[in-house]
Amino acid sequence: MAFPALTFVPSLCWRSPCGIRRTLAVCIPAVHLHMTAATMQVSQKDFEKAQEQLKLLKKDPGNETKLKLYALFKQATEGPCNAPKPGMLDFVKKAKWDAWNSLGNLSQDNARQKYAELVSSLLSAESASQKKDASPEEGRHDGYETLIVTTKNNITKIMFNRPDRKNAINHQMYREIIKALEEAGKNDSTIAVITGNGDYYSSGNDLNNFANIQPGEMEKAAKDGAVLLKDFVGHFIDFPKPLIAVVNGPAIGICVTVLGLCDIVYASDRATFHSPFSQLGQSPEGCSSYLFPKIMGLAKASEMLLFNKKLTAAEACAQGLVTEVFPDNSFQKEVWARLEAYASLPKNSLAVSKQLLRSMEKEKLHAVNSKECEVLTERWLSDECVNAIVSFFQKKSKL
Repeated sequence: MAFPALTFVPSLCWRSPCGIRRTLAVCIPAVHLHMTAATMQVSQKDFEKAQEQLKLLKKDPGNETKLKLYALFKQATEGPCNAPKPGMLDFVKKAKWDAWNSLGNLSQDNARQKYAELVSSLLSAESASQKKDASPEEGRHDGYETLIVTTKNNITKIMFNRPDRKNAINHQMYREIIKALEEAGKNDSTIAVITGNGDYYSSGNDLNNFANIQPGEMEKAAKDGAVLLKDFVGHFIDFPKPLIAVVNGPAIGICVTVLGLCDIVYASDRATFHSPFSQLGQSPEGCSSYLFPKIMGLAKASEMLLFNKKLTAAEACAQGLVTEVFPDNSFQKEVWARLEAYASLPKNSLAVSKQLLRSMEKEKLHAVNSKECEVLTERWLSDECVNAIVSFFQKKSKL
């Protein structure tokens, strides 16, 4: 769960086709564009057309891209950055200034070209995504925007479905995962499976979760975030059926820590596991402060939770966090063959057996969850955490 100060980031506004004004948070970009000599010049008319086309986007293009668009627009219309450098703690103006200043002496013609190319690539990517999403999936549950939830062959699959954001978990997605777990716990499925759509399992908490929070609202935002996190983790603790994580790619933060609450964790050999809490001045969550030392031993857990070590799939398996690792090219086929076999087992027998394995720890896990959320609230409001966040973004802006 991210610290609220992470979200003191700049905002860009554009008007959607239906006339609704939207404010979108932005962050330091890492977009690389290429240009040939034949397309060096973009007319003012083409530049203005690109601005109009940008309004056709229906999905949030992501923090990095939005700040890139802002910087290119400023460079194209005003030339190199000529504004005074804001103070380090003025996150909004500082992020904007850094993005614009990073373009250096890029000519206005070249800035217009890159702006138009970026807008064109965004529209093309969204169009391809819409075509892919248009095909209905058998057994799909209604009422989800950030997940694809299906029940088929006695398996409820909960798939993180924000691939353009590396399946980062925003507030809506937290609530939808809670809802999906509640439904899966009550329906006729035998097992539940959690996985990710695209290259990532999940990049963890979405930094937009506390966007545009004013300084006077920080304490309330931190407390509200802790309540949501506690409820989220509590649903993993109380889930009544076998819960299996199918980690298809890199996993970061909260989606790593709750793996200790899953009954089986299968991973692709290209998956990685990272919980960079101290790097951001924060502390463990998801009951990892209790379960990780039990799973992998205190020394290995400390290396991961205190010193931010990123584990490969093989390392996570050797340390007991992952059940088994599969070659990426055969991962889906091998894992789903097993899952279908598991789903054919007697449903009540599996549920009762899980309760025997987990029931003695439930009270302890809920207590750990409460304590972790209490400590996190304090961390999010600390100067040390704010300074760690500022340092993190300064390093990121130089990459």
